[in-house]
Amino acid sequence: MPGKKKDMADAYTMRPISEGEFRAFFAVIEHAFHAHHPASAEMQHDLPVFEFDRSLAALDGAEIVGTSGVLSLHMTVPGGAAPVAGVTAIATAPTHRRRGILTSLMHGQLADIRDRGEAIAALFATEAGIYGRFGFGVATSELSLTIRRGEGALLAQAPAPGPLRLRVAEPRDARSELARVFEPVLRERPGMYARDDRWWENALWDPEHRRSGSTPLRCLIAEDGARPRGYAVYSVRSAWNDDGIPGGVLRIRELMASDPAAYVAIWNDLLSRDLVGEVRADARPVDEPLLLLLADRRRARPRLVDALWVRLVSVPEALAGRRYSCPVDVVIEVTDDLFAENAGRWRLRAPGRGAGDERATCERTSAAADVTLPVQSLGAVYMGGTTLGGLARAGLAEETRPGAIAALSTAMSWEPAPWSPTVF
Repeated sequence: MPGKKKDMADAYTMRPISEGEFRAFFAVIEHAFHAHHPASAEMQHDLPVFEFDRSLAALDGAEIVGTSGVLSLHMTVPGGAAPVAGVTAIATAPTHRRRGILTSLMHGQLADIRDRGEAIAALFATEAGIYGRFGFGVATSELSLTIRRGEGALLAQAPAPGPLRLRVAEPRDARSELARVFEPVLRERPGMYARDDRWWENALWDPEHRRSGSTPLRCLIAEDGARPRGYAVYSVRSAWNDDGIPGGVLRIRELMASDPAAYVAIWNDLLSRDLVGEVRADARPVDEPLLLLLADRRRARPRLVDALWVRLVSVPEALAGRRYSCPVDVVIEVTDDLFAENAGRWRLRAPGRGAGDERATCERTSAAADVTLPVQSLGAVYMGGTTLGGLARAGLAEETRPGAIAALSTAMSWEPAPWSPTVF
């Protein structure tokens, strides 16, 4: 019964943890996620980005039985950037499941995010069925690609590499060069978050216990005489099949490029490596150019999965804080079971892309609604990748003024597609 579940959750203390409690906090996560890596090394990896004042633990007496945390991120949104609360480390001890602890932690974290003035929360879901009930919607998707030996031929029309030099480097030694490529991509792609020194260390972390027999991380840089123009961070696991044919697996952790020539040069090199039977690339954008460049795109074996989930904590601030692809003037009626201040009708007025300093406005109104939708659907379309028209066809948004869904869907779409290449 709902009332009984609430009473059970109320029996647990909820509070941030101290540094001295981090080991006990981390142990709950280890048990919940069935972790098998060395705890001390994993904890040292997490500590530089962990924010103790934004942690929240559930305690049964003196024992930590539930965990959650928030990371203060600066994330690209359509046409700009915004502070985003990155929700992470959500776990419940196996002995305390189904008692409402996760619900209480999520409600507590979201209330704190609202009170801190952050309009947007985001997370990566380990269990996709959990977070919709807290107002999150799937805002980005990603592709996993698997290309076997001899199947990576590109179209004859693919851009020529031009006067580019390819160089192998140690990733950490080349971090400043990687950042010069990463930063322009970051500014263009909704869903990516900025990296300071801590986050670069996080992205390039490469302990032996996580290699599963692969080489240490390596880096391939495409450069001209003036600057780096692209890079790939990858590792290779050597293997030989029973028939003597090499079956090594080259796994790409991250690949970025500032222009098509550098992009093609990097892929051409990686797809033609000797002694490699298969190239795998996870967490690639849904508009991955390689699919358009391959002579046979089926050979990439693309698999689509959900990635970043977004929750609008403040509907008016979030909607006014991004740009729109074309002018729009629409009244949106939002339902939100958690935050009553988001519920109701909002008039969104926005200029189109390239309108200079003119910004969108989103204000309360008593006018009739043109579109009605739950806050989950608004979070799903916020980054510009999920279409409102698609949600409407699924029954997850409705229009009361003919043409309003199409107008708002077009305005909220964005080029390039949102992408979240690094899990937090």
